[in-house]
Amino acid sequence: MLLLLVPVGLATVIGLIALWPSGEPSPAQQAAAVALPPGTTYPDGRIVSLEVFDCGLDPSAPPQECANAVVEVLDGEGAGDYQTVELPPEVVAAGVAEGDTLVLTRDAGAEGGPAYGFFDYERDTPIIVLAVAFAVVVGAVARLRGLASLVGLAFAFVVLLQFILPGLLAEDYPTMVSLVGSAAIMFVVLYLAHGFSARTTTALVGTLFGLTLVAVLGSVAVSVARLTGLTSEETNTLLGYDPTLDFSGLVLAGIVVAGLGVLNDVTITQASAIWQIHEVSPEMSWRELYARGMAVGRDHIASTVYTIVFAYAGAALPLLLLFELSPQPLWTTVTSSGLAEEVIRTLVGAIALVLAVPVTTAAGAFFAKAADTEAGAATERRVTALRARFAR
Repeated sequence: MLLLLVPVGLATVIGLIALWPSGEPSPAQQAAAVALPPGTTYPDGRIVSLEVFDCGLDPSAPPQECANAVVEVLDGEGAGDYQTVELPPEVVAAGVAEGDTLVLTRDAGAEGGPAYGFFDYERDTPIIVLAVAFAVVVGAVARLRGLASLVGLAFAFVVLLQFILPGLLAEDYPTMVSLVGSAAIMFVVLYLAHGFSARTTTALVGTLFGLTLVAVLGSVAVSVARLTGLTSEETNTLLGYDPTLDFSGLVLAGIVVAGLGVLNDVTITQASAIWQIHEVSPEMSWRELYARGMAVGRDHIASTVYTIVFAYAGAALPLLLLFELSPQPLWTTVTSSGLAEEVIRTLVGAIALVLAVPVTTAAGAFFAKAADTEAGAATERRVTALRARFAR
């Protein structure tokens, strides 16, 4: 195991050092800083009064209602001030009332003094409550292992925010940045959540194999399918900030990062199944252990493939609704740039997932039988030492 993982671990550390962002603002970050007025902040504001008015421009269209809201600024430099903010029709239609808290924009450099505008709803309370409930449930059910997984999740976000995202914006080999960052996350998360054991190492081997396969297969698929990556409002905004970004590379990076969670789930479950079977029937040969493990793995594949497809379908649901309204033929729609990106992302992830199962199963069976051999050799050495001692 060490002969395999030590070189991969060293390569991951070297990759982190070599590709770590310099800290200098990238062209996209510089452009984004210029796009917003300097000194813009986002204070909370509580609505103290609300005046609704008709703002529809077309008399023949359904009526639209906007609102002028007087809000009390709750934090920041203007805390305690009262400002009038116009709310667009979609905000009024979604429901807004006196006493609601909104997130505002404050432009400190506007002519005539700071200018305020509506930015979003305030969602601190529901998100914090759900996050605490999630942590409590995970800790109560999974106990120390569940809490360790939450620490691993925090580490994953640190790598994502400090290494992967800045590295992608810095145009430093997006495929390598995502692959190295994902490998670093898996090394720490798996051992932290599941402990240092041959079972965890088995899952890590399968996960790293799957990630490599996603990167290779995704690179070929993105190139052959000529995916530009410019299929959403967000990517077009990025294009405005920095036209030199490798958007095809960003598609591939997204495929690699998206495969992390599903691969981890499949490989750790498959590794656990192998070791549980081995503990119940240690007399099984490698071939029998592999066959029993694959019987479990096939069921796992069948269910997880659905999970991948439906997860991507749910994320792209508004896009699918637009295509449902389109007069284009179905196959033309499926192969269009907007949907082809999701289809290829799903297929690449599914192929890597399916092939990671037999690799993880084979590795688990091999390590389990190797552990038996090592244990037998250790027992034999102890017996020989005891015999030699009594012979004296």
